Amino acid sequence: MGKAIWIVVLVVLVVTAAFTWFTLTFVYSAGERTGFVQKFSRRGWVCKTWEGEMALVTLPGTVAEKFLFTVRDDALAKKISTDMATGRRMSLHYDQHKWIPNSCFGDTEYFVTAAELSDVIAAPPSANPDVIPAPSGGPDH
Repeated sequence: MGKAIWIVVLVVLVVTAAFTWFTLTFVYSAGERTGFVQKFSRRGWVCKTWEGEMALVTLPGTVAEKFLFTVRDDALAKKISTDMATGRRMSLHYDQHKWIPNSCFGDTEYFVTAAELSDVIAAPPSANPDVIPAPSGGPDH
């Protein structure tokens, strides 16, 4: 009976290790997001990871969407911290890993692999003569 329990425990450990390796090795999607990094810190009780928050602003005056990300490379984390201090837009290249079983690898499924400052500024909406702007005072005006 004791040998069967050890075999079951061993199988569970091997399956867990294989699943973890699979989720960290294979990329579900890869992409790039550009915005303003507004929060970046190293955190965790036991497993310290770099976690950040980027505000994705498409046009001035619109509500920003938040992009939460993880950085696993200390040198890249230092670059992001330095570039963040400039207050300029940044482009973050990331790999998305689904179903990561433990937060020791990161709090998010988006792992940043590269970062660069972006000189591209969101263009204001173009003036289109065919579009009539809505009145600015409400229904009584």
